[in-house]
Amino acid sequence: MSQAVNLSSTSMERDARLIHDDKPISPGSIAIGVVIGRMSEFFDFFVYGLASVLVFPKLIFPFASSPVSATLYSFAVFSLAFLARPVGSIVFMWIDRNYGRGTKLTIALFILGGSTASMAFLPGYETIGFWAPALLALFRLGQGFALGGAWDGLASLLAMNAPENRRGFYAMIPQLGAPFGFALASLLFGYFAVNLSAQDFLDWGWRYPFFVAFAINVVALFARLRIVASREFGSALEAHELEPKPVTEMLHVHGFDVVLGAFAPLASFAMFHLVTIFPLSWVTLYGGQSAGSFLFVQVAGAAVGLATVVISGFMADRLGRRRQLLIGAIIIAIFSFTAPFLLEAGRTGQDAFIIIGFAILGLSFGQASGSVSSRFSQPYRYTGAALTSDLSWLVGAGFAPLVALGLASQFGIIFIGGYLISGAICTILVLMLSRALDTAGETYLSAKR
Repeated sequence: MSQAVNLSSTSMERDARLIHDDKPISPGSIAIGVVIGRMSEFFDFFVYGLASVLVFPKLIFPFASSPVSATLYSFAVFSLAFLARPVGSIVFMWIDRNYGRGTKLTIALFILGGSTASMAFLPGYETIGFWAPALLALFRLGQGFALGGAWDGLASLLAMNAPENRRGFYAMIPQLGAPFGFALASLLFGYFAVNLSAQDFLDWGWRYPFFVAFAINVVALFARLRIVASREFGSALEAHELEPKPVTEMLHVHGFDVVLGAFAPLASFAMFHLVTIFPLSWVTLYGGQSAGSFLFVQVAGAAVGLATVVISGFMADRLGRRRQLLIGAIIIAIFSFTAPFLLEAGRTGQDAFIIIGFAILGLSFGQASGSVSSRFSQPYRYTGAALTSDLSWLVGAGFAPLVALGLASQFGIIFIGGYLISGAICTILVLMLSRALDTAGETYLSAKR
């Protein structure tokens, strides 16, 4: 195998690093690149998520027996991306090993942006019949497949540059992309929903955020490629710290850690779509306030979530990441008892649900990525963290809007509390098991010494 393959770096990438060798990338620049990259990914997904409530039930699924059924169909398509994401990770890991990180990112982000932008041109069911949901499903699968390839290792590079006593703070930085991406998507949809008639919004207004998504992906691509071409990134590759490993090899070494990592952030990921996508569907279907005004409440919630993500970094450095995640899961479990009643309490209760929910989400979600990668040894961290992240999103968040709306519409809103607390219990059990395994391992090593 050639050196280029071993180092996951093409000759052009290595030449670019030589050009930039006298311009080291600071941790601050890496952080900005990470946030921009994550924001672009979340923006793409949230643009689709919001449209799956506001647009696609009417435009793509008008044949459904009721508005609730149409939204459930839309949420079923929403889940497809999370099924495709692990497949994308496996395929793009192969591209990474053979053609380099820059090639992988370029292909992945153009597929991601192209899939999202293509939705902007999608005709409705009344125009092309069942081709409309078929094409929507295809583009959604493209989003998920590409997102699997968008894993760049920059969060790991940032963590490697973190001081020993600031690891929690550095771990939360990539998570800032989620509230930024959600806020931007909500602002765009809110603006058009408030300022256009319902018919104009459904005809053409909703399409603009999908165009914006492609432009944001181009900016994010250049921000990422600048760091991939840096001396620091090249050094990490040469030290095999960000080298992609075959998935089968990684699973042979860290298979159990993948399972633990997939379930550790379950409380946070279950909460994720229950304060972003699901409540918009509930308000749209069952009332309380207009969708446009509710989107701006969600922007305010995202701002609160942004602040608590930052706070989570300081808390993790002071308390430890495992304890921070445990506290977050317990708070989510407590919130699960009040969440259904808030959504049923009219506009004031719904607004409180969003603000409180985002505050809790930020505290938990801020350390979720660190929990995914912390158990992997250095040679397998890049591949292990990528696949574990895919599986944790699939298990925790992929079907959350579909399951929550299905349960709430059939059996009552109280059942979303049960959904939340089940995720919190899983996280608590996994964290306790992980601690027991770590303690047992430390005892064994001490005895061997």
